[in-house]
Amino acid sequence: MDGLGVSCPIQASLKPVSPRHRIVDLHNDKMRLTTLVAGLIGLMATNVAATALTYKLTANELACFFASTKNENEKIAFYFAVQSGGSFDVDYLVEGPGGKVILQGEKERQGDFVFTAQVVGDYKFCFDNDMSTYTDKFVDFEIAVENESRTAQLPSKQGSSPEQTSVLEESIYKISGQLSTISRNQKYFRTRENRNFSTVSSTEKRIVNFSMIQIALIVCMGALQVFVVRFFFQGARKGYV
Repeated sequence: MDGLGVSCPIQASLKPVSPRHRIVDLHNDKMRLTTLVAGLIGLMATNVAATALTYKLTANELACFFASTKNENEKIAFYFAVQSGGSFDVDYLVEGPGGKVILQGEKERQGDFVFTAQVVGDYKFCFDNDMSTYTDKFVDFEIAVENESRTAQLPSKQGSSPEQTSVLEESIYKISGQLSTISRNQKYFRTRENRNFSTVSSTEKRIVNFSMIQIALIVCMGALQVFVVRFFFQGARKGYV
């Protein structure tokens, strides 16, 4: 009996951990990491307010859009590209509170700007198609108000150090910046593709029209030659008689 009483605790201490418990622990760790990453992405999403639109700008039209800032020194990103119409150019104007001109340009095809909103208020973004008398234009543009503050409380993984959380946060922000760059490159290539497609379509129409004109001229020249030959033969017969 004494030997049995001693052997029981030893057997209990050497009892192996079941694979099910290991899977549960690993799953919990993954869930904590996923929650942390989702919290960081959610925090970044709350600090950015963006508006991306495609607008049909009619001839001689002046269209203005507005974006508001709630804090000082917020970053405002402004992007536009003329997708179709005319020479793919447009006049633009960006004004701050009080009518202060921040950005201005004429006959621009595309623009990508980032500036600091030092004053809280409404910022106006205008497109002017006064240069066109009858041509409508399609303009893609995006206005994003970014708050770079990172002072909010981040969700932390149990057992992780602040240094690990900071490294993960910086990695997420770098990924966000790279994704933003990729998005802007895609928009740039889309604009170039639309312009090249418009150029090819215009060239194709010109080739078709020129070919039709050539065919019409050839038919007219053939008919004129037949008429002249018949006129000469009729005149020769009358002279012979």
